[in-house]
Amino acid sequence: MYRKIIEKLKDWKNREDRKPLVLLGARQVGKTWLMKEFGQTCYESVAYVNCDNEPLAKELFKADYNIPRIVLAIQALTGVKVEPGKTLVVIDEIQEAPRGLHSLKYFYEDAPEYHVVAAGSLLGVTLGQKESFPVGKVNMLQVQPMDFEEFMIATGNNTLSDSMYQGDWILLSMLDTKYQELLRQYYFVGGMPEVVKQYVLHQDLKQVRDIQHEIMESYRKDITKHATKAEAVRITQVLDAVVSQLTKENKKFIYGVIRKGARAAQYELAIQWLIDAGILSKVPRVSAIKMPLKAYEDVGAFKLFLLDCGLFGLLADAPANQVLTSNNIFKEYKGAFTEQYVFQQLAALDIHPYYWSNDGTPAEIDFVIQADDRAIPIEVKAEENVRAKSMSEYIKKHPDDQLKGLRISMRGYIDQDWMENIPLYAISKYMSDIK
Repeated sequence: MYRKIIEKLKDWKNREDRKPLVLLGARQVGKTWLMKEFGQTCYESVAYVNCDNEPLAKELFKADYNIPRIVLAIQALTGVKVEPGKTLVVIDEIQEAPRGLHSLKYFYEDAPEYHVVAAGSLLGVTLGQKESFPVGKVNMLQVQPMDFEEFMIATGNNTLSDSMYQGDWILLSMLDTKYQELLRQYYFVGGMPEVVKQYVLHQDLKQVRDIQHEIMESYRKDITKHATKAEAVRITQVLDAVVSQLTKENKKFIYGVIRKGARAAQYELAIQWLIDAGILSKVPRVSAIKMPLKAYEDVGAFKLFLLDCGLFGLLADAPANQVLTSNNIFKEYKGAFTEQYVFQQLAALDIHPYYWSNDGTPAEIDFVIQADDRAIPIEVKAEENVRAKSMSEYIKKHPDDQLKGLRISMRGYIDQDWMENIPLYAISKYMSDIK
């Protein structure tokens, strides 16, 4: 299964200033597969240790941080001779081993010749609880679900994927029907690797939903296992409210949607738990579309997105026939599915978006990103009706900012003076050109 992030792992391997690498990401986004695949294809051997299901692994770092001793213990556990530069040491579920995270500091300081990569399903939550972490002594990489391009390749549509990068928008418009068909499939299946794998093997839509359900249940079990009873209730309430939040006309997160009378103070920690676990992402509001966007961030207003559009469809209980055959793609959901999809593609490209809104009016611009040394307002349209009124009015009212907007819709490529329109399936191609 092709994953773009493998190239980033190769870059890490070849860095002169390489440090132990920590992979972050939600459960079942494919971290374990990535580490093993990377080791098997780029090293002579892999010494894989799972600190969750190997009792002896939990004792690795308790005595001291003596790296020669730890390396010998890893060899004993795995049966693999650990050779500098030739062996990839993989420490999975590292948060389950006491002092495991902190040991990475000593790999960096005392034995930088060893290539070490670590990951954990709830590593973000562990860090959020102020667990001892070797700041400045590790490299970090976020793992996201598969994007639409990776989905196309997984389903055997390499030619369609390659065609996106030819720079020929006329060619893409000729292939539009095929791209839209695959896009509908991706909306339903999403990008969780195991779901994609089973969909490719069996083309069974019920099985797709069953696996997605199992993933969501694993998240809920993590919540009850790793949070207090009171915290778990609030975390679950936030998770269950994501769909209703994004299907409102105003998609700003409203605490009162969780339950009547809910307040920020009651749910801020619950939201942060889900963000730390990689399940949700926060998109903050900006008060103005100016560079740098961070300077105009409004920390009190934000939208929340799920990590995967397939899981979003599961929570929305969207029927397969509506997703895969309807010409009015998710019109009934007020564009929430499509906005979720666009967010997911941006996140996969390591682009961290904002959004803009005017509190006194219904005006809202779905996303705002910073790329190519400029701020780009983005409006997302799920249908052929593509009037971008909010974006148009904002750009007209701020001529000195010299903004050029981006509309992402079901239409083909259009370049106008004040904005460009790109089809929904071409986000990766467009962003690779401007980054």
